[in-house]
Amino acid sequence: MNRRDEDLESGRVDEGLESEPELREALGNFKSSVDAWSDAMMSRPHEVQIPARTNWGLITKWALGCVVFTGTVSGGLYQNHRQQEAAKIAAVRSAEQQHELAAQRATEEAELMAKVDNDIAREVPSALEPLASLMDENQNTGN
Repeated sequence: MNRRDEDLESGRVDEGLESEPELREALGNFKSSVDAWSDAMMSRPHEVQIPARTNWGLITKWALGCVVFTGTVSGGLYQNHRQQEAAKIAAVRSAEQQHELAAQRATEEAELMAKVDNDIAREVPSALEPLASLMDENQNTGN
């Protein structure tokens, strides 16, 4: 209750209310209607409000969708990683094979050159030995 209500109940009225009885009557009616409404609201039975129910089905579906999405993305990333690793391994194997092939070719070429040198390098026949000795002497003298 405020001061104005106390003034109205005690009979003390402001100067403006003495001069206008209609205003005093309107305020009194308003006050009584507000009091009646307040009493009616306080005396009525109150409804118990049930807390909002959680829709667990929707939450479960949403969580399952998140798990599926995460699994799909991580599976794709893992597959991409495996492909990159396989490509690296294949590149290393290919380089090793090419290196082995090059080494094998070099060995074959060296063997072929040795065979050709062996085939070309014949011994001097015994009839030409005196000429061969002259050739050795000429090479030693620098002619």
